[in-house]
Formats: sequence, C-alpha cells, structure tokens
Amino acid sequence: MLLSLSWLREFTPYEGTAQALGDRLTMLGLELEDLKNPYAALSQITTGYVVSCKQHPDSDHLHLCQVDVGQEALLDIVCGAPNVAQGQKVAVATIGTTMPNGMVIKKSKLRGETSHGMICSERELGLSEDHTGIMVLDSGTTVGQPLPDALNFDQEVLDLSITPNRADCLSVLGLARETAMAFHLPLTIPEVPLTFGNVSTDVSIEIRDPNLCWLYAGRVVHNIKIQASPLKIRQRLQAAGIRAISNIVDVTNYILLELGQPLHAFDLGKLTDQKIIVRLANEGEKFVTLDDQERILKSTDLCICDCEKPVALAGVMGGLNSEITPETKIVFVESAVFNPASIRKTSRRLGLGSESSYRFERGIDQRLTCQALDRACAMMASLGQGVVDAKLNIAEPKPFVPVKIDFSLEHANDLLGISLTEDFAKDVFTGLGCEMSATTNPWQITQPSWRPDLTREADLIEEVGRVYGLDNIPPALPPMHFSWERVVEKQPEFAFWKQLRHWAQGLGLNEAINYSFVGQKDLDLLNLPPEKRIPIKNPLSSDQDVLRTTVTPGLLASLRNNLAQGAFSIRLFELCHVFEEDLDAETKTLECPRLGILLSGLRHEPAWPYEPEDFDYIDLRGIIERLCAYLHIGSPSFVQRETHPYLLPVIDILVGDTCLGTLGRLEPKIADVYLAQKPVWLAELDLAALDNLISLAKLQFKPLAIFPCVRRDITFIGSEDLKVGQILAEIAKLKNPLLEDVTFVSLYQPEGSQDKHLSFRLTFRDPKRTLKDTEVERERDKVVQALLKALPVRI
Repeated sequence: MLLSLSWLREFTPYEGTAQALGDRLTMLGLELEDLKNPYAALSQITTGYVVSCKQHPDSDHLHLCQVDVGQEALLDIVCGAPNVAQGQKVAVATIGTTMPNGMVIKKSKLRGETSHGMICSERELGLSEDHTGIMVLDSGTTVGQPLPDALNFDQEVLDLSITPNRADCLSVLGLARETAMAFHLPLTIPEVPLTFGNVSTDVSIEIRDPNLCWLYAGRVVHNIKIQASPLKIRQRLQAAGIRAISNIVDVTNYILLELGQPLHAFDLGKLTDQKIIVRLANEGEKFVTLDDQERILKSTDLCICDCEKPVALAGVMGGLNSEITPETKIVFVESAVFNPASIRKTSRRLGLGSESSYRFERGIDQRLTCQALDRACAMMASLGQGVVDAKLNIAEPKPFVPVKIDFSLEHANDLLGISLTEDFAKDVFTGLGCEMSATTNPWQITQPSWRPDLTREADLIEEVGRVYGLDNIPPALPPMHFSWERVVEKQPEFAFWKQLRHWAQGLGLNEAINYSFVGQKDLDLLNLPPEKRIPIKNPLSSDQDVLRTTVTPGLLASLRNNLAQGAFSIRLFELCHVFEEDLDAETKTLECPRLGILLSGLRHEPAWPYEPEDFDYIDLRGIIERLCAYLHIGSPSFVQRETHPYLLPVIDILVGDTCLGTLGRLEPKIADVYLAQKPVWLAELDLAALDNLISLAKLQFKPLAIFPCVRRDITFIGSEDLKVGQILAEIAKLKNPLLEDVTFVSLYQPEGSQDKHLSFRLTFRDPKRTLKDTEVERERDKVVQALLKALPVRI
C-alpha cells in the first residue's frame, strides 16, 4: 500500500517525519518497506514566467520566448507549442536538466535562433499523455521554485506491507486510523457536500444469491461531462501507482485509495432496461473485459448483468460493453459488498487481479459502502458538471451484524506477561473504533465494521499487545516442568528433526530447504514410476506441477544452484516429507518423512596441506555410520543391490532387519543434466523407520575402561571378489570377550595382480586387568585360524 503523507494529513494532523511514522507503523504490524518520492525526476524542473513571446522570423509555428526562472538573466527559449503566450507561468527545463525519459536538455539552435532550455508539456513531464500544448500553471505560482514544490505534489510516499488480515489498512482512512491511535490524534473524514437535482431515476436491482452479494447500491449522475481530472487528483493517483484516465474513472480509483471501497461506473445508456442483476454466469458464457480480452466464464463466476448480458465481473473488472467513453452523458455508479471467497476464486482462475479484487478478497467495510458512494457522486458532480439523482438504489439482503466479544483484562495480562491498566485498554479499544459495554467483568467489546478480523478474545488481546508494543514486553523464560515419565516419552517430530539438524550441522553439512512441489519432468529424469504421483491442480509453474515422491529432485536443484555460484565442495542435507497416492488414506495421500544427504566435489578446501580428493562412497557411508552411533541404534550394515532408478552403484542401509534407506552414486548421464562434473553421492533415509529404531533402543551405561588396550594389525590376502564385510562377519561370529573392536585399515592391490590385500586393526582389552603379550598373541592366532578356515584367504 502506497501512502502519501500529505493525503494522510487531510485525515489526521500528523506533524512528524515520514520515517518516524513508518517506524511506528512497523511496530504496529504494518511494515515500512520503502520511502519513495514519485516525483524525484521532476526536482530539476523549475517554474518560470514568460516575459515576452513573439513569432520566430523563419517559422510559422515557433515562438521566441524570454522566460524568467528566478535567475539574474532571462532565458531565451524557442518554443513550438501553439498555446504559449506572454504572461504565463510555465514549467521550464533549463540546460543540464535530465528529463523523466532520460533526455538531457542542451543548448541548441532552432532555425538560427539559440534556445537555452525547454518549456514543457505534461507528457514531457510524465504527468499525462497530453502533448497538445505546454503545461500552463496557476497565475499565483512562485517563479523559480522546483515544480513539485510549486504544485504541492506528494513527495513523501510510504510503501507499507499490509498483512492479509488487515484489509482495513488498504486505504488512506485505515492508515489514518492507525496513525491517530498511535499518536493520540483526532481523526476526521473530509466531506464533499452532496446536493441532489430534481430528477429521480429508478434502477432496479436484483440479487439472486444473497450469499454472494451482501449489499449492492448505486446512484445515477446526469449530464456528466467526461474530461481530464484536476492535476491534484491525477498526481495523487500517479503517486499511488494508478494511471489517470478521465474524471469519472479517476474518482472511482480515488475513493478506492482514500476509503478502501471499490467502485465502478457504468454508462447507463448501455444498460438494457436500466436494470442490474447480480447472478452467476452461465457455463461457457463469453464476456469481454475492459482490457479488451474475451473471457470464458464458468458457473461459479459472479457477474453484474443487465436484462440481456453481463456488464462486469463482480469485484474484478468491468466490461467493454458498458465502459465510460467521451460520449457518456449519464453514469450509474456502483458500490457493493461481495463474498470475498467468490471474488478470489474468479480472480485466481482468470489470472485477472485488480486493485478492486485485491480489496474485495480481503473484506471491506460494509457500513462505509453508501458513504463512499455519496462521496464519489459528489466529486463526479463537481468535476464533471453533473447532477446527482436523489434516489439511492439499494439492495442489502445480508446486513452487517457486528460480533460481540467478551474481554478479560486479567486474562490479557496473564497471556502477555505484563500489567496493563484499564484506562490503557479502554483507550486502545476506543482508538480501534470498538464499542464497549459498562465496566462489567468481562467487558463486552463490539467489533467495528472495518475490522472483520476481530472475532474472538485472542484478537483483542493481540490488539492491546501490539499497541502497547511487543518490543516493550520484557523477555522471560517460561517455566518448564518435567517428570521422569515425560523424559521417556517418544519425542515429537519437531524435536526429532531439531536433533537431526544439530547432528548434521555439527558434521559440516549445510541444510537445504526446497519446495514440496517439483516438476513431472524432474521425476521422469530420475526414471521414477508415474503411478503414485500426486499432480497439483493449480501449479505455480510447469516446473512445480507435482508433489515430490523423493527428496532427490530438490537436492539436485540445490546442487545445480550451488555449482552455478562457483561452489567446489557441496555437502547438503534436507529434512522433508515426500508424498505418494494412497487411496486407503483419508486424504488419499501417504506422507512420509525423509532425510536426504548429498555430497559432491572436493572433500577438503583446495589448499595446503590437503590433497585435491573428491568425495566418494566412504565419506557418505561414514556419515551414515556416525548417525547410527549418534542415535545409539546399533551399527548399520551395507548390502549392495542390483538395480535402482537413478543410483549406480546402490547400497541398502540395514540396521538388524530394518532397511533405513539407500545410498549410492547418481548415474553420470543424470548428473550431467545438473551440471555436475564430479561424482554425486546421495543417501535417502526413512525417518519413520529411524525413529522407530530409536524407540526400541535400550541404552546401557558402563564405566570407562581403566586398563590399557593392545592393538594388532592383520593383513588378509584374497581374490578380487573378497569383501570386507565377509571378514568382519566371520570375526563377529567368534564372540571373543577380549576383542573390543575391529577396524578396516587399508586396501592394497599390487599392479598386475589379481589378489587384494585387506588390512584390519584388532583392539584387545580386559576390563579387569592388563593383558600380557602372550595372551594377545594367542587371541590373535584364534582369529587368524578361524578366518583361514572359513574363507579362501591367506596371511
């Protein structure tokens, strides 16, 4: 919402700076995004006085002017405008001035005469499309002033971010209410006297569905003259980002910005039988909107119609068949209240947003509807020399009924953690426009018509808190009560994910957060089956038209983005949910939690003392092993699988009989699509299975070892198909009480040999005494003999 400071001051006498106002509104929940000067480009344009004007000797359309711009000498300017004349006050661009279109004014010669500047038209100043002549200023304009100052343009405009629940702040009036409350100022609504003519035109109004249109009102303005609006109105609309069109259309936009009530003006002569019917469109009905686009309507679209045809899309946009043209003489002005959900659906479906639909979708002040209509008609009569019909045509099948809310000051203080006084709370509710009952406990607060978001006590407590200042509430840790029973309870998903984030970040992984939406082509690229995908009915784009069935597409998109930014070592993890169709579920969707991990690029920073080595299988396997150790669920085993849609090789991760997920290398041809020149290693774990293992795990505590360990290394030689896991499994079968740990140390394969050498480190320890070398050698020999007997290996 763009708010002009000078416009605001017409409603409340705020005398502070724009920045101070923006800071205070920000603390009230209306965030200041920017301070703008929409007419900064005109700051170099100055006002001048045409001292003399005579015909150019060598041209029948050029004039030689001497212009006073407040400098010591008069400026000689050649002007080709037909309306330039002696004695005028004009807008002048002197030499060196940069025009709004970027053109720089230079000294020039026209038909032999030197020109030291330019007398400007409105189009050259970017104020309108009028280029028929120069812009002639009021005779009382001070010479030598910057043009924006001389014309009192709105040069301080606040760009405020309005949250969806604060529709009342989408107007100057709404923001003036907030300002008046915040700074304890009076609030007044400027009035334009409304006088009626001696005519009475009956426009019949029929509302066929009261649930879609709660109020529809209109007045007729006769003998209207369509012309340009005064400069003040045009510049205010322009400062708010709205293009000026004509006096009638400009007034509807002016009231929309000022009071928050969308209006629409019809050419009454184009309405058949002078009747308005508010109804749903016929399925497939065609309608051309004001932007000259044909729309195919559905039976859910609410329309404003006459006896024969639609003339407007309710709350969204008017129709070309009833637009205001220079020939229009009689105008019917509409002011209505529509069901927000209906307007939102039509606007979204057609991709047709407007300032009106933006406000209707969020809710407007029903009690202000007729007041805004009268103010608009008064302005139209004043600007268009028209006569307002005395008859108010209105239908209100669903009058506004305010909500009455019980409010307890004690409850508010308990919830906010502060001690507010009754006087403060009453001042807040008065400033909000609420009506209050007598000082009973609880108080009964009546909702104002412009605050549809106030429906319960919590809303009122929030209002009191934000006016008090949430930043003024001292921070305090809430009391936390734990019992042993609560300690052993299964932790909620949020706490579990927080624990996993802590682990992953401590391990040096960076968290990726991606949309739950991916593209069908992303899943097709990964060779995933299409059967259980869940498509999005109204996707944000073609790249986000289906719910993800795996965490991989998001991680690969993050990989591509990081590579595009020059990253050389990528370590990512993501906690998320994946989705599959499940017709047996209540929502027809199976939602599963997942942990995804991606490694690609260099293992270490490419600097001394590290060698340039890429991530490989061992890195990813080590991360999984650390996770299992961190969660105390036992050591995982890794079993190679034959096939996978997009990983080659692929390994299943098992803890006991439970499969936690898979890990492997992304197929190179898929990695190429994501710009990866290094191997890409991926793992995806089922967090539900992981959490279940945690709940089954039983922690056991034992004292720290006080006697030293003894280590022995053994190298086994075997064929190429010999696996480390086979050796570890055979050693585990021995269940040697003194063998504390077995660690795989290294792999060596001599050049030209078919054998490979696998080295292991055995750690022996007795918890009650120090082992002797002879005992260690005996236990080592037992391991060797068992391996020589069980496997085709040698020492």
